[in-house]
Amino acid sequence: MTSNRPYLLRAIYDWISDNGLTPYVLVDAGQAGVKVPSHVIKNGQVVLNLAMRAVANLDLGNDVISFQARFSGVSQSISIPVAAVLALYAQENGQGMMFPADENASVAGEGGGGNDADGDSEPPPSDDRPKRGAPHLRVVK
Repeated sequence: MTSNRPYLLRAIYDWISDNGLTPYVLVDAGQAGVKVPSHVIKNGQVVLNLAMRAVANLDLGNDVISFQARFSGVSQSISIPVAAVLALYAQENGQGMMFPADENASVAGEGGGGNDADGDSEPPPSDDRPKRGAPHLRVVK
């Protein structure tokens, strides 16, 4: 099956916008294919305003989020692979959704379409996170 991340991103974006709030996206700027101005990257991440008043030509695609935005008065083309999105939330109250930084998501999320040919030869990042057991549910009384 394809990744559910792009579908969740579109749903959360619509929910935030429909409630009159400002959608912000947190992006792992170190992932291959992320095209943002380097001066907005802090600690390997970037937070971007996705409100319709802040961007033009927003496309929340299955593989890539792309739009035009102004930085210091200069219009820039922004391209973010869906797998590089770490969170989408409302700026006003923090409501939204976080996504795991999973190297498997970047492999599954990439594919045809899109025109960001650069970065395809980079090896995936190593997984230094501790391994966890299988998730489980329990009844809380």
